[in-house]
Amino acid sequence: MIRTALNAASAERLAAFLGCLGVALGAFGAHGLSRTLAQFQTAAIWEKAVLYHFIHALVMFFLASRAPLRKGPWICFLIGIILFSGSLYVLAATNTRWLGAITPFGGTSFLIGWIWLMFPAASRPGKNL
Repeated sequence: MIRTALNAASAERLAAFLGCLGVALGAFGAHGLSRTLAQFQTAAIWEKAVLYHFIHALVMFFLASRAPLRKGPWICFLIGIILFSGSLYVLAATNTRWLGAITPFGGTSFLIGWIWLMFPAASRPGKNL
């Protein structure tokens, strides 16, 4: 579903939203959740989630602004943000440690996206995965 609905404009908007969300979550962790993160001793986990979230949102924005849109890596980075950063955000805020089992799936998605970028984009129309 996401593959068919994704175009450069929507990919760029979603990447910009994710960048904004990364900044907001960084600030929320530093200010709104500081006591909770200190209590659970999970501030470093929250910071790691924000770092990976923000780096990959920037890369997603860059990919969306170039033609053709590299949908495959873009989607891998989106999945990575959701699984890697998302699981770390929840883990850090709730101290629910079993969520750490989900995190490597997001990390793997990041790795797949980066490996995918090692190979040149197909030059034929419709082959820009």
